[in-house]
Amino acid sequence: MERRELLKGAVAAGALTGTRIDSIAASAGATRSVEQDRPIIVEGLSAGSMRQTHLDGMKQGGVDCCVAAGPADVPAYAALLRFFDEHKNEIVLAKSVAEIRQAHRAGKRTNVFCWQSSEALGQAFNSPLGSANTNLRAFAEMGLRIVGLCYNVANPFGAGCLEPAIPLTRAGRRLVEEIHGLRLVLDVGGHTGEQTSLDAIAMSRGVPVICSHTNVKALNDNWRCTSDRVMEAIARTGGVIGITAVSDFHTRSKGNTGRAPQATLDQHLDQFDYIKKLVGVDHVGTGPDFVDGMAIPYGGGVNRDVMTPDLIGEPWLYVKGFESIAELPNVIRGLEGRGWTREEVNKAMGGNWLRVYERVWGG
Repeated sequence: MERRELLKGAVAAGALTGTRIDSIAASAGATRSVEQDRPIIVEGLSAGSMRQTHLDGMKQGGVDCCVAAGPADVPAYAALLRFFDEHKNEIVLAKSVAEIRQAHRAGKRTNVFCWQSSEALGQAFNSPLGSANTNLRAFAEMGLRIVGLCYNVANPFGAGCLEPAIPLTRAGRRLVEEIHGLRLVLDVGGHTGEQTSLDAIAMSRGVPVICSHTNVKALNDNWRCTSDRVMEAIARTGGVIGITAVSDFHTRSKGNTGRAPQATLDQHLDQFDYIKKLVGVDHVGTGPDFVDGMAIPYGGGVNRDVMTPDLIGEPWLYVKGFESIAELPNVIRGLEGRGWTREEVNKAMGGNWLRVYERVWGG
């Protein structure tokens, strides 16, 4: 979408409802002082680490806080710190909800660190001759606040979505305990297999668990989509399910290795309606998983022995009308057009995420 069209769309959203959340788009000409008066908008997951292209999209789409990849080693941490130094007047690293709110009041955006997989912890601690200790505490001190277990395939902790029947391992149980002990948010479903996810949730009594970015298996049976069973279990913890904007997870089902149609905005909105009906609006969030500005496929090529063609095709496509975070106002306008109230939209656009973060991290 061209910038002029985006401005018109954002302005139209405000005209439609008159609610403050529709001043969400900075690209609609709103100043940061005006934006500070509206609810905080949280992007539950962006692919990769924070980068210039995504920061630009956050500004255009009116996003205040973005969850993106945190460091897996010291050089990566140093590079991210340099990014924050270079953009210190625009975005800061947040380690608490209080810091997210403080930055918002100061007219700045925030980045929360996450891992989509815990493989950075290595396997030495799981060796019979090794140690049960991990380096997770050190990464938490760097700012890591949300931790996934597995990325599509099995690792020492359990299994990914391509191996849904494999349970959480002994190492995985130790890791889940450590995640909760450090007051980090546990991220299951989506990339993590069904049984591993259910086992981890069962250990998380009294602690909200999330799925940062997935889609609905009942609407489209893709490997990366999450079952009602897992979503209901997440909701019972008080957690949130984030919805991706990846087109194939809306339209490519198991066994389809050919061309899949680009998902429509209506199909994307169906995901919000489905989860709202299944578990309630308090458990719906955004997790669009945009790869803007990044080299795709990663590392020069997709390993097709792992990322099977019926999981995702190439080129990677996003929902028509929501192909970057800059187009988030289209989603807001669409939800309101389906009868979502101001309060419900506020929850899905950030309030639910902030509630869970505050509950797990503390003040």
